[in-house]
Amino acid sequence: MLNRIFEIISALNEKFIWGPPMIIAIVGVGIYLTVGTGLVQFRKFAAMLKETLIRKKTVAPVGDISPFAALSMALAGTVGVGNIAGVATAIAWGGPGAIFWMWVSGLLGMATKFAEVVLGITYRTRQETGPMLGGPMMYIERGLGRNFKFLAVMFAVCGGLAALGSGNMAQANSVAIGLQEFHIPRFFTGILLILAVGLVTVGGLKRIAQVAVFCVPFMCTIYFLGAVILIFLNIYRLPETLALIFESAFTPVAATGGFAGATVREAIRWGIARGVFSNEAGLGSASIAHATAQTDHPVRQGLWGIFEVFIDTIIICSATALAILITGVWQSGSTGAVLSMSAFQTAFGTKVGGSVVVLCMALTAYDTILAWGFYGETCSAYLFGARARVFYRVLWLLPIMLGSLGKLEDVWTLADTLNGLMALPNLIALLFLGPVVFGATYEFFKKSQSGIGNRES
Repeated sequence: MLNRIFEIISALNEKFIWGPPMIIAIVGVGIYLTVGTGLVQFRKFAAMLKETLIRKKTVAPVGDISPFAALSMALAGTVGVGNIAGVATAIAWGGPGAIFWMWVSGLLGMATKFAEVVLGITYRTRQETGPMLGGPMMYIERGLGRNFKFLAVMFAVCGGLAALGSGNMAQANSVAIGLQEFHIPRFFTGILLILAVGLVTVGGLKRIAQVAVFCVPFMCTIYFLGAVILIFLNIYRLPETLALIFESAFTPVAATGGFAGATVREAIRWGIARGVFSNEAGLGSASIAHATAQTDHPVRQGLWGIFEVFIDTIIICSATALAILITGVWQSGSTGAVLSMSAFQTAFGTKVGGSVVVLCMALTAYDTILAWGFYGETCSAYLFGARARVFYRVLWLLPIMLGSLGKLEDVWTLADTLNGLMALPNLIALLFLGPVVFGATYEFFKKSQSGIGNRES
């Protein structure tokens, strides 16, 4: 019976939730926001780097945590299993061409994430107790008006459920499978994750941010350096690997070795779906974290949103993809975290290579569970009031065990469904509130000859 239910859900994902209409909507909104902001992710790329990497000091009367801490928490929610197991799944099911479409979703997603963050800051508010309350449910209700509150409620409901799926069970599942390669029982992994998550979430936003500020940069550096070394050892294969990605994006890939083959439609579907799962541009979730930032202008924090997608998709996801493709393990028939581990093991050996991937995946999944726990509790606080946060933190621990013990395909299928339902109200809001973003962007950059706006310091 349960298998039949997941077969139906998978069919709905294929035809409707992540079928052509949703893909067209995500890409279309990304193009709309890219054009409307004057190609902000390209024309203001240098300004974004200057804002995020050099000029970090901001004095702002409103907000809970620093812009960097907000970015770290948002990255904790995005740089996760999707960058390691998700990219491998995209290649296993969509072929090498899926990576091209993942890049497309990333480049357009920079503008989408920028807009989500700008709106998140613009329409945020504070409840009687707790941190700033922001995100799609707030900019839908306050930006579009009370008549559209049903969309805000829809997002909050889907967001709270999506957190349990993609932000919780999918992360725990991949960690459990990875640790199983080292003969660690999946039940034991679930117990460890429950304890580690519970000790942090009880402290709320600031404790989550403190953990993210330490873990995210550490993990990204270790994983990226490992991937760069692997790619360098196979550098002579890089030109043919890049050619394979671009060729496979527009032509079907025949079955080879353990790879079952993939059509162009599958490449587009899995590339964009896994790209959105990884960088979350279009879902609106990261704007919940960014809305807590101490900043003096929405667009300033929006630049941190562009940086978030750049690190997540263009840097980390590309590192995983090239490692898998350049070593040839993509033809093995493996999928998920096992495929990523196989790539690293070709360069560093079975123990070291597998350990690097498992360590990084465990850290990122742990961070992601923490960040999405905050997203879920914020959605519940919107629906039921600030007191619901504590109840949600307790509820949050149960799905960790379910994810640890579940089947990989079923967990990812459910995650895709919940993400798609979460994206719909957010995309509608982005479409109608686009002019607010365009006006704020124009005003911000017009005020400064340096291109990054005025700053209080």
